[in-house]
Amino acid sequence: MKNRHNVISLEECESTNNRLAEIAHQSPHGTVVITSRQTAGRGQRGNSWEAEPGKNLTFSLLIKPENVAAHDQFYISEAVALGIADSLRRRLPGIPVSVKWPNDIYAGDKKICGILIENSLSGNNIGHSIAGIGINVNQRKFRSDAPNPVSAIMLTGEEIPLDELLHDTVDSIFRRLSQPLDARHADYMTALWRRDGGNYRDAATGEEFHAVITGVAPTGHLSLLDTFGNTRTYAFKEVTALL
Repeated sequence: MKNRHNVISLEECESTNNRLAEIAHQSPHGTVVITSRQTAGRGQRGNSWEAEPGKNLTFSLLIKPENVAAHDQFYISEAVALGIADSLRRRLPGIPVSVKWPNDIYAGDKKICGILIENSLSGNNIGHSIAGIGINVNQRKFRSDAPNPVSAIMLTGEEIPLDELLHDTVDSIFRRLSQPLDARHADYMTALWRRDGGNYRDAATGEEFHAVITGVAPTGHLSLLDTFGNTRTYAFKEVTALL
């Protein structure tokens, strides 16, 4: 296996995103901070992330894109999500792997990976992005109140070497980052979970409705077409897909 990545391995830390942020400016593109035990990991919406020490991948990846405008930041999120999905599909044959907007990775209707991307701006462009990634790999039971977690071993019964999966995932993300933006976005739209129809809840009003996904903007805004023919557009946290 080729190991071309600058990997900083920590036995324990509060947050790999925070640790990588401290050294981001002087670290090269592709630097990884990984830990066996993260004591204050964060997910989308401020959620914590449950991970049994030594059983899963908990790491952060430093991305230093060239000439990506701040308003196009979601293209980076697309590359990260698609790269992880690519890597997991190779290990979960026959199991549909999809991207739940904005960037959770689902195996079937269960969450196998969470992603938290934090961008640092340089003028009107993104200076660097830190992608915090948690992949459920060899953990057999989940005890938190997360609604639908699953791991690779629960799906296949086979353990996956964590180091091998780490390097393959990072390589897959790099390949997606080098993909033309239009093709990447088209692949992201195709990969979306329940793209052709699902139930949602409007966070502001509590209204529940059925809709199909019609678009995702470079800012990450989601466009939905409901059963009454209305187009609804939402930012992160403004709408929830119902399981």
